[in-house]
Amino acid sequence: MFETKCRCGAVKLRITGEPVVQLFCHCQDCQAAHDAAYAAAAIYPAASVEVIAGEPRPQVIRATPRMRCADCHTHLFSEIAAAGVRSVNAYLLPEGVFQPQFHVQCAHAMRPVVDDLPHYRGFPPAFGGRDEFVAW
Repeated sequence: MFETKCRCGAVKLRITGEPVVQLFCHCQDCQAAHDAAYAAAAIYPAASVEVIAGEPRPQVIRATPRMRCADCHTHLFSEIAAAGVRSVNAYLLPEGVFQPQFHVQCAHAMRPVVDDLPHYRGFPPAFGGRDEFVAW
């Protein structure tokens, strides 16, 4: 268990248990919501991510409901209700907690990312995709 907060400290989260998966997402929804080429995400069962202070504001940029701090607008987590998970902004995790396993939605990548992780065109088989990779 650990706690984290938005940049200004108005909203605090308590995270318990282990993540389902940790990854980098290159989908167009994440790009638009984060104003970035990709997002770092630590995905936990929804019950493992609890708001313990403040009231995050929901926001939908393209499709995915995302919770942000109403004051500093820090993205806190995405609500993926159909899967029963919350995708926490991995940049808010304590140092050493984020251990990404792969990249997803690389068909939408803005630029190649060269690292030692697998780069799935869509999603890996364990998450409803195929073993299709991109070759940078």
